[in-house]
Amino acid sequence: MMQEKVAQAPASASGNGPMLLALRGVGKVFSNGVTALSDVDLTIREGDFLSLLGPSGCGKSTALRLIAGLATPTSGQLDWRGSSAFDRTNIGFVFQEPTLLPWADVFDNVWLPLRLKGVSRAKAAPAVTEMLARVHLTGFENAVPRELSGGMKMRVSIARAMVTKPRILLMDEPFAALDEITRFKLNNDLLELWQDERFTVVFVTHSVFESVFLSNRVVVMAARPGRVFREFAVDAPYPRNEAFRTSPDYAALCRQASDVLIGAINSTAGPHHDGH
Repeated sequence: MMQEKVAQAPASASGNGPMLLALRGVGKVFSNGVTALSDVDLTIREGDFLSLLGPSGCGKSTALRLIAGLATPTSGQLDWRGSSAFDRTNIGFVFQEPTLLPWADVFDNVWLPLRLKGVSRAKAAPAVTEMLARVHLTGFENAVPRELSGGMKMRVSIARAMVTKPRILLMDEPFAALDEITRFKLNNDLLELWQDERFTVVFVTHSVFESVFLSNRVVVMAARPGRVFREFAVDAPYPRNEAFRTSPDYAALCRQASDVLIGAINSTAGPHHDGH
């Protein structure tokens, strides 16, 4: 069974933050016998924007749930940096669907994590108002989810995840269902928020283009069993904008990522089992 402990941070390499979390030989076997993850080794550093890129069934979402503590690994260990056990309230999670309370307005949906911590609506108001401004939803505090577009609902979901100021934000294909224009806008806004706050992001995506635009590191995963196939650095400066999106450098990086992803897909053998 998995053993969870706190590890001391090693000296960071030039340009890298200290270790926040290391997955060491992590495996996950579902109750039906399907191996979702096998022997995953992955280091996540403070301030990373790390994307997990891979085909369906390679265990990307499973890895995210293990990091969040929503599932238990079958083998291996998660080593968190720090002097005491990692506080999981320092983790924010944005799911594939916004999962908003349909009867609550935007303000109360964002207030929810603070409310669960015992923070009154009045005391939470400055933090909620600030976060709504950060995701460009000022003026929509009293709207209910049915009055919002898909992109606006996802902005509310991001604000809700960030209102507690987590150290690490886990994002499970949050923009996959959105149209391309809205997705580009949310990519831009997410990067702006990350650059300002410098929290750590682990972002699951099927999109080569999205992973390259957002990330400083891309981890390509292969399926059956889910495993790390290859990692590469996105050697491009921030901030990134439309000029970067249309640049030869971006096109070259996307080709590199696509080649690695094709290699991961071709490395997969055997019958398909969806390990998410």
